Amino acid sequence: MKTAVSFYTFAQDVDIREACEQVKNAGYDGVELVLSEQGQINMKTTEAEMLHMRRMIEDIGLQVCSIGAWNLWEHNIAGEDQQDVEYARDIVKKQIDLAAAFGADTVLIVPGWVGTNFAPGIVRYDKAYENAQKSILLLEPYAAKAGVSMGIENVWNKFLLSPLEFKRFLDEINSPYVGAYFDVGNIIYIGYPDQWIDILGTKYIKKLHFCDCRSEQAGLGMFVDLLEGDVDFEAVMSAIRRIGYDDWITVEFLPNYKRFPYQSIINARLSLETILNIK
Repeated sequence: MKTAVSFYTFAQDVDIREACEQVKNAGYDGVELVLSEQGQINMKTTEAEMLHMRRMIEDIGLQVCSIGAWNLWEHNIAGEDQQDVEYARDIVKKQIDLAAAFGADTVLIVPGWVGTNFAPGIVRYDKAYENAQKSILLLEPYAAKAGVSMGIENVWNKFLLSPLEFKRFLDEINSPYVGAYFDVGNIIYIGYPDQWIDILGTKYIKKLHFCDCRSEQAGLGMFVDLLEGDVDFEAVMSAIRRIGYDDWITVEFLPNYKRFPYQSIINARLSLETILNIK
């Protein structure tokens, strides 16, 4: 398996060249770039700019494994405001365009929310389910044409709260271009990551995020460095091997290292070696 760093780990305006050089120096194989409204990769980034950045990243010695989007936390793809939903779909289309240009095969999709403490509005659960599926189904032909999969991430959105429901959601969409971008740390507050991995399997898991989380801590303070929290990485690695997953492992943290922002990925690389060598 190859290892990568998600740019969710850094500030939205991070310098891409500098960050990629730090990622390479820390010993990773790739990066997950993240679309935002104001960063170097934004809604107005041209194809020529994408290709220029791709060459720069490849010259550093890295691959782009996937594309996320900060701004999908600002526009609810499962919401009731049609104008807002349309813009959220445009964000996903831009992610797909970026993935195709950067040679990535997956985009990370925040599937909207029922409610959160950090995003606007509340949507009734059944309507969120219906709206999210409608958006994903409308986007599926665009993704399929580009040869890019949409990986729906389990996030803190009070939505898709069990592996059975998540699998049913994907079963009903029924497309090889729609699956899960599973985050082993995000799930700690409602379940067990190894169970989710077993239930979703390689049929649906497109990519994996590795982070760690303390279940007794409240809020975003739950997230800690790898091996510092409550994720049972022995069980996680056993499940990964059972299902035969052999794709990217991408580490993701909150941008908490304010004075030394790249220290988190250095620490994580050492922990990742321990985790990946678990028998």
